[in-house]
Amino acid sequence: MKLSGLTPYAALTVASIGLDQWIKQLVEANLPMHEAVEMLPFLALYRTYNTGVAFSMFAWIGDTGLVLLSVGVIAFVLFLALRTTAAHLLARVGFALIVGGAIGNIIDRMLFGHVIDYVLFNTPVWSFAVFNFADACITVGALFVIADEFFGFGRRDEQPGA
Repeated sequence: MKLSGLTPYAALTVASIGLDQWIKQLVEANLPMHEAVEMLPFLALYRTYNTGVAFSMFAWIGDTGLVLLSVGVIAFVLFLALRTTAAHLLARVGFALIVGGAIGNIIDRMLFGHVIDYVLFNTPVWSFAVFNFADACITVGALFVIADEFFGFGRRDEQPGA
C-alpha cells in the first residue's frame, strides 16, 4: 500500500479531531452545565461530563486505563485500516472517522480527566445517552466499515498498486 494514498484519510482524521475540539470549546464556554437547551422536540443540547467510555462504561479503570484502552483500540483500527485496499473506500473513511473520534475523546480525557458530552436525544418518556461529535464520528465510522464489509457499499474497482 502506498502511504501517499492515505493522505485524504489522514486529512479527514485531523479535520474530525479539530472540529470535535472546536465544538467542545464552544460548549464549555457557552452551554450551562446540566441544563437542557431544547433545539427540537426530541433534541437538546445538554453539557455533562463522562468519566467512562460509551454509556459511562469502564469508568472504574480510571483515566490512565481508559487512555491506554483507547490507544489500544486506535492501534488495532490503524492495523485494520492499513490492511484495507483502496477498493474499500467506505471502510477507509470509516476507519479515519473512528480514529479521529477516539483521538478527540482521548484529548479530553488527558486534559480534563473526563470527556465533554453535549448532545441529547430525548422524548418526555425516553432519553438516550448524552454524546458528542467524536462519539458520532466513531459510530458513523463503525457503520461505514460494517456496510463496506458486509454489503460492499462504497467499494470501488481494485486499482493496481493501491
